[in-house]
Amino acid sequence: GESVMKPVVQLERTGCGIAAVATVAGVSYRQARRAANQLGIFAADRRLWSETAYVRRLLREYCLRPESTEQPFRSWNNLPNLALLAIKWHRENGRLFWHWVVFVRDGKGERVLDSNRALKSHVRRDFGRMRVKWYMAVSKKR
Repeated sequence: GESVMKPVVQLERTGCGIAAVATVAGVSYRQARRAANQLGIFAADRRLWSETAYVRRLLREYCLRPESTEQPFRSWNNLPNLALLAIKWHRENGRLFWHWVVFVRDGKGERVLDSNRALKSHVRRDFGRMRVKWYMAVSKKR
């Protein structure tokens, strides 16, 4: 059977981008952080959560294909079977920020895998509570 995607909890306050990639790649947070660091990507770098280039690079490192452009979120039904979503999107001192989460649709239904340490459950189905700004479709290279 197909292995079920498991949420990865971020070990750094600002590590949601690294955790999202780890979730899709099926590796631990520490492994993804090590790969990121080798690419010069660090959780403390503010660009990690206000630009998409770093996360795209890390996805490609794991032979995952991010779509070249982000798409505005319209509805949960419109999402592809696998995507990174930007939630909690906001502006701070003229800079954009968001929290990265993973959306997955498979035999187990639709859910969001959220790396936020404060959550009791990292598997979320409270779709109405999440404010999604845009998504980046991800496919696994065959």
